[in-house]
Amino acid sequence: MDDEYAKLIRRMNPPRVVIDNDSCENATIIQVDSVNKHGILLQVVQVLTDLNLVITKAYISSDGGWFMDVFNVTDQDGNKVRDEEIISYIQKTLENDEVLLPSLRGTVGLMPSEEHTSIELSGTDRPGLLSEVCAVLADLHCNVVNAAIWTHNARAAAVVHVVDDVTDCAIEDPKRLATIKKLLRNVLKGNNDLKTAKMTLSPPGFTHRERRLHQIMFDDRDYVKVRKTEQGNIEDLKSGPCITVYYCSEKDYTVITMRSRDRPKLLFDIVCTLTDMQYVVFHGVVHTGKNEAYQEFYIRHVDGLPISSEAERERVILCLEAAIERRTSEGLELELCTEDRLGLLSDITRIFRENSLCIKRAEISTQGGKAKDIFYVTDVTGNPVEQKTVDSICEQVGPNMLHVKWNPCHSEKLPEEGTISYLFGSLFKVRTLQSLKLIGSYT
Repeated sequence: MDDEYAKLIRRMNPPRVVIDNDSCENATIIQVDSVNKHGILLQVVQVLTDLNLVITKAYISSDGGWFMDVFNVTDQDGNKVRDEEIISYIQKTLENDEVLLPSLRGTVGLMPSEEHTSIELSGTDRPGLLSEVCAVLADLHCNVVNAAIWTHNARAAAVVHVVDDVTDCAIEDPKRLATIKKLLRNVLKGNNDLKTAKMTLSPPGFTHRERRLHQIMFDDRDYVKVRKTEQGNIEDLKSGPCITVYYCSEKDYTVITMRSRDRPKLLFDIVCTLTDMQYVVFHGVVHTGKNEAYQEFYIRHVDGLPISSEAERERVILCLEAAIERRTSEGLELELCTEDRLGLLSDITRIFRENSLCIKRAEISTQGGKAKDIFYVTDVTGNPVEQKTVDSICEQVGPNMLHVKWNPCHSEKLPEEGTISYLFGSLFKVRTLQSLKLIGSYT
């Protein structure tokens, strides 16, 4: 009955999206009004980030059963969104109340989707791991059409989509799938894996790859080894984000503030993690400046209660730190553009391994027979790659195929912390820090 009543309320109050290109000088304003439901904030942010839009500011309010959010967005070049197809897509998608996020925590099966076979991997990271995985797939005549690989805190996770190299379709033979699973699990285990390596084949249907990666690494507890100070907050922005968690006694919310380097999809990563941890964002603000992002959220657990213990507070800090750092562009960014072929990824990653490079993160994609792959690499000690090594690799790969996109040695430092403060202080009339009590003060 409760579900039917909720559906009736949503039908009576359909979502409304307003896209404004006139009110702000340097950004497109997208306003979303809707009946509130758990996960709607993630749904909206996911739609925007999947279009590669940059969220420069956001104001979030979902108290009282109604969701009212405002986002300032630009394209990747910092321009307003003026493409009518993109504007129409945003409007239609966000106003479609039937567009719900798929459940991604179900038990994985052994059946591929219709277009490709989706493989999920997790295990202990080590030099050459991706090269070994790609070599196994190539030997089994599996062509990688797209993939995402993340590493964090000595753990590695990947979502890889493969097809048969002859039919260019998903692999359906149960015996062949079992062989793939067995051999990849052996690669992931290595010789000294202290944790159980995992290799699964996703069930049919749509799986949001990046959200799934967050869930895989969260389930693998990659957040446990994040370095922290005695108070549980990382203070040095050069080594990580600065996160604080407080209790707002006046409104009975838990307040989370985060200051970190700005980067694409940062808000998605934060909201994804909070949603998967079963927290609801009731109010929030996001502000980005040059190289810097500040986020502030007023949250409760889905049961309506704020964070109630020091252990839970510390766990939230660690998980948010991990969410921010998983996608951090660590190392030299290399882009490979060439004709796709079976074994291409195996050959490229082998060259990286032979030149003592470690792949920290990778994004693999193919379209129209062309491969466009992005790799973030360091040397085996985690230090920047020497120029002579880059030159040698480019020569081995082939002329005009591998390009340096970003060099960490040339990045700018963040400005010192200045006037940033609680941006919702005036809204909740929090006049002094005495009304914000650390969770540790609970008795």
